[in-house]
Amino acid sequence: MKNQTSITSVLLMSLSDNQRTIHVLFTVFLLVYLMTVFTNVLIILLVVTCSSLHTPMYFFLGNLAFLDMSYSSVTAPRMLFGLTTRYWSISLPDCIAQVFFVIYFGCSEAFLLSSMSYDRYVAICHPLHYSQVMSWSKCSQIVSLSWSSALLPSMLYTLCLIRLTFCGPNFIQNFICDLPNLFQISCTDISINLLVLIIVGCFLGIIAFGTTFYSYVRIFRTVRMIRTSGGKRKAFSTCTSHLTVVFIFYASVTFTYFVPNTSNLLTLNRVVTVIYTLITPLLNPLIYSLRSRDLKAALQRAVHVH
Repeated sequence: MKNQTSITSVLLMSLSDNQRTIHVLFTVFLLVYLMTVFTNVLIILLVVTCSSLHTPMYFFLGNLAFLDMSYSSVTAPRMLFGLTTRYWSISLPDCIAQVFFVIYFGCSEAFLLSSMSYDRYVAICHPLHYSQVMSWSKCSQIVSLSWSSALLPSMLYTLCLIRLTFCGPNFIQNFICDLPNLFQISCTDISINLLVLIIVGCFLGIIAFGTTFYSYVRIFRTVRMIRTSGGKRKAFSTCTSHLTVVFIFYASVTFTYFVPNTSNLLTLNRVVTVIYTLITPLLNPLIYSLRSRDLKAALQRAVHVH
């Protein structure tokens, strides 16, 4: 059946109506986005050029940095454009395209984080077999699978979204396009979309979060068997950065997609959106940079060379 969509554009919510506040927000968000691009590019360059970082853990980190930079680039430029021009209208196809890439990069990050947890599990629980299990060919296959597996849920969600009829009002309660917001302006029954969202979300959760959870259960059991406190600290030191990133990621996703989007939570929803679209892609490289001695040492060497 042909889609009977009667609106051609979507009006995003302005971040503020106050002129001074808009200038402040634009300056802050621009600096955050530029720092996000700079820090993630820096990590990618360090991982590629420094031989001391040619390990599976930093190979995954380099891919995470590229994901964070790409994820932020899907939403931040459009947000900055709206703050500059006060033009918050976006065409419906562009809005749906933004939804696709937000979901794609989000799912890719979930799979990649689970791969990184598996890497830590092998390193701590099976150190003697680490080089064999996490060979370069195996790492490449894992990363390729993480990127490609994210295509299925993002395409499925987008195709289900295209079948809906949007007949207005065309105003959504957010400054980016996302599934919950587009569901609110649809005049078509969204029960199938919600069912697909729940089923696929649970399936992804079982695979991605389940792998992460199982890996850390085994890690904690192994660490408990270490008798010296120094050995325990050394084992946990390689996991704290990843655990922090995992917590921030899943907390943001859970609130965005599984907490009812009511008027009482509108302000909090906008804050969470800022966190997972702008702050998290910047926090991830900073968290790893501050916690990783190898990364800081590689950065110092690169600075001294130049």
